[in-house]
Amino acid sequence: MKLIILEHYSQASEWAAKYIRNRIIQFNPGPNKYFTMVLPTGSTLLGCYKKLIEGTQQTFNMDKYVGLPWDYPESYHSFMWIKFFKHTDIHPESTHILDGNAVDLQAECDTFEQKIKAAGRTELFVGGIGPDRHIGFNEPGSSLVSRTRVKTLAMDTILANMPTMALTVGVGTVMHAKEVMILITGAHNTFAEPYVDRVCLPVNHMWTVSAFQQHPCTVFVCDEDATLEVKVKTAKYFKGLILFITSWRKGTVQSKNNLCQVL
Repeated sequence: MKLIILEHYSQASEWAAKYIRNRIIQFNPGPNKYFTMVLPTGSTLLGCYKKLIEGTQQTFNMDKYVGLPWDYPESYHSFMWIKFFKHTDIHPESTHILDGNAVDLQAECDTFEQKIKAAGRTELFVGGIGPDRHIGFNEPGSSLVSRTRVKTLAMDTILANMPTMALTVGVGTVMHAKEVMILITGAHNTFAEPYVDRVCLPVNHMWTVSAFQQHPCTVFVCDEDATLEVKVKTAKYFKGLILFITSWRKGTVQSKNNLCQVL
């Protein structure tokens, strides 16, 4: 697990977008070779989506509220098309979003899971974290081996967003991805730093994002505001890695591997 610390939100967004774009180029997609990603909604990723405007060939969105029409402004389907998909050359049939209005919600989840498996191993999962350190709608108490399913939301989520249920990709589904990148920005996310610092909090189903400590290739991308509680020595160590990564990108460090393999 690696922590990338940038000065501002815009820099963190740009770094993440460039990294995703480079991974797509490195993958060298073609007519029968698709670069598959799992993507979230939410304000944290908006900056990244604005900078990532081309190259994505196939995506799966990780969650969807139950009961909201697809064209409803707050629906995740509308969010992704307005904020990201319509600005790319991705084919509509290559975007996969859970249907929160399906007659059989669990069947919809099972089918979605099968589509992910049929697409082959997900190359990259990109996510943000919730106020209680959850990923997707895998809120406190969720199984760390869970798959795509129907989830009753926590009261804080219900009060903030109104719907009481959602469909979500499970932690176990995310853990199967080849690589995971989590964006954490803003001072309000400072509490999350013990996860990326691996100092204070163990892997725990009450904080589902902690599961990615056990993933072989996880990259956390943060801005300065989100690292206020990280120990100075630890922050300096991770900031020093940025110089190495910059050299690697420019070709000074020769490698055809991805970031996790290089570091």
